[in-house]
Amino acid sequence: EVTGLETETQPIEYRHAGSPAFAPVKMPGLGKMGNVTMKKGVLASSNAFWQWYNQVKMNTAPRAAVTIRLLDETGNTAMQWTLTNAWPVKIEATDLKSDGNEVAVESVEIAYETIIITAPGSC
Repeated sequence: EVTGLETETQPIEYRHAGSPAFAPVKMPGLGKMGNVTMKKGVLASSNAFWQWYNQVKMNTAPRAAVTIRLLDETGNTAMQWTLTNAWPVKIEATDLKSDGNEVAVESVEIAYETIIITAPGSC
């Protein structure tokens, strides 16, 4: 499961000193990225999320490109999102219940700087 694939542009209001209109003009400002949360089933020999998170110390986390692909029925890439300069900000282990029979799921929240969306046919 992947949630939080979003981006927005914050508007800047500007009024030129010589403008006859008594209202500001809105222009595109800085982009703002939300964090992405990814969830996956826990596997006995897979601790890649934890290893990556453990490297986050005093701005020494290796930033990486994270690629998320949506696949069609035949396994081909239908849509692709690439998060640039990504690093984990939060990791959450599964709840452990002795009387439960749910699938063990862990999640990682990833901060990133920009998102590149690739459409079908160009992936």
